[in-house]
Amino acid sequence: MAHNINFNEKTGRYSFFSVQQKAWHGLGQIVEQYPTSAEAIRHAGLDYEVEKSPLFAKGSGITETTDGTEIGNTELEVPDYFATVRTDSNAVLGVVGKDYHIVQNREAFNFFDAIVGGGDGILYETAGALGDGERIFITAKLPGYIRVGNGDDVTEKYIFLTTSHDGSGSITAAFTPIRIVCQNTLNASLRNMSNVVRIKHTSGANQRLEDAHKVMGLANTFSDQLEGIFNSWTKVKVTDREVRKLIQLALCPNTETLNLIKKGAENDLSTVFKNTVEDAFAYAMVSDTQQMDTTKGTLFGAYNAVTGYYQNVRNYKDDEAKLQSIVLGGTAQLKSQKAFDLCSAFALDGAEILNLN
Repeated sequence: MAHNINFNEKTGRYSFFSVQQKAWHGLGQIVEQYPTSAEAIRHAGLDYEVEKSPLFAKGSGITETTDGTEIGNTELEVPDYFATVRTDSNAVLGVVGKDYHIVQNREAFNFFDAIVGGGDGILYETAGALGDGERIFITAKLPGYIRVGNGDDVTEKYIFLTTSHDGSGSITAAFTPIRIVCQNTLNASLRNMSNVVRIKHTSGANQRLEDAHKVMGLANTFSDQLEGIFNSWTKVKVTDREVRKLIQLALCPNTETLNLIKKGAENDLSTVFKNTVEDAFAYAMVSDTQQMDTTKGTLFGAYNAVTGYYQNVRNYKDDEAKLQSIVLGGTAQLKSQKAFDLCSAFALDGAEILNLN
């Protein structure tokens, strides 16, 4: 798979670091100890600045000057638009409007440090830059765990942040619980909450600080609620047939397929969809992480079958596509949310919600 990790020609290093674990495609720096934010910036090759530069277009016509002479190929300044330029390499990263506020890489790390007052308790685990450095990302581990069952099934709490320097999107911070036992990212929106906070590049420093604390409050609330929900799901027994139906409904791509499922017209389902369901069901039945007391024959195991399929089984064209799908509101996150909603309904109403024939 393509990695698109930025390569810094001046340093001869890839702009990525990871603590203890192997970096993407074996590239980047592996460090043994959790770094401070300043150290993480250096390890990840993010110690560069970005600035807005006036944008010019080349005129193709002839212009008459005040003294009557004519000149061609004039440079015309583009009003209200700027290029974002990486100052250490002069790479043009994108085109932005006059109100766009650059968030420097160090400020992105300050966002995390602000959450817990100077970084005490927050652990920077990965960071890096993609392309020419137009997009950066950071993952940081938060203190505490979500414990399911007797405590052997433990979920660590992470915040993932990504921002761009090319005007393509907002600063995005997401709470992403990850089960240690199988590295599944468990995404769910509880009631009217979202596990994602998006911050405009036009926001000032005070607003970003306020949003930093909002993310931390969201993470604490989420983890408390998820722990209670997941533990209750470990006590709800499900049959293999019910697991398969939950997977079918969670992965259903459209209304037409849903109607066929409800009719029991299995033979009319597309081959692609049937193969996807079978792959997820096989993961549910045979994966080592599905044989635990918390997952085998339980509603929590059925939910984990969907999240585990997208994290550990499904193929993606590259790591960026996987990141988008799992963390940043893509297909995996949407289907995981559907699975969460189905499991919540099953816990309340039982198998009736599955319309099993």
